[in-house]
Amino acid sequence: MKGFFISFEGIEGTGKSTQASLLAEYLQQHGRTVVRTREPGGTAISLKIRELLLSLDSREMDPVTELLLYNAARVQHIREVIDPALARGEIVICDRFSDSTLAYQGYGRGIDRTMIHTLDALATKGMRPDLTLLLDIDVETGLKRNREISKRDRLELEDVAFHEKVRAGFLEMAEGEPDRIRIIDCSGSIESTHRNIIKTVGAFFDQRTT
Repeated sequence: MKGFFISFEGIEGTGKSTQASLLAEYLQQHGRTVVRTREPGGTAISLKIRELLLSLDSREMDPVTELLLYNAARVQHIREVIDPALARGEIVICDRFSDSTLAYQGYGRGIDRTMIHTLDALATKGMRPDLTLLLDIDVETGLKRNREISKRDRLELEDVAFHEKVRAGFLEMAEGEPDRIRIIDCSGSIESTHRNIIKTVGAFFDQRTT
């Protein structure tokens, strides 16, 4: 039996990592085998690429270099982690996937989307999450949340206009793929957001198993 692939997406400060962890715990408590991972990351090679991508020392990185590095990390991640877990029939919960590349490098950086789609097809061979949970919040609140926990990386240094473009990109993608991408309002508490996610995931599983 093939597993399920669930991704979390959203701008900075939406609590993706927290909610991914809570969902993994919930599913494990209900007898599911879960692999929780993130992008860029998940493998030794991908983590080294992550360090390079997010380092404050990489401020001069060209946008196309950035795009290529994200895809390189994704190739390794799929090969070592995602594909094997799905083949075992497990649930993969991933903090970011290809949608982030289109949102940040396409909508945010303005890189030609045809190039992005071409590279994505090469890196993923058409792989898409079965369900994507898009955690949505206004940009100012998201960035404020990250400042409060002292989170600081290269993307945090981008101006508000950049993050507004990224958010608009995510929302446009959700409008184009409503069956896969479900918008979750995360402006409330961690607990209320988690409850909404559980409802959405539960409905998804019911639909897939009937």
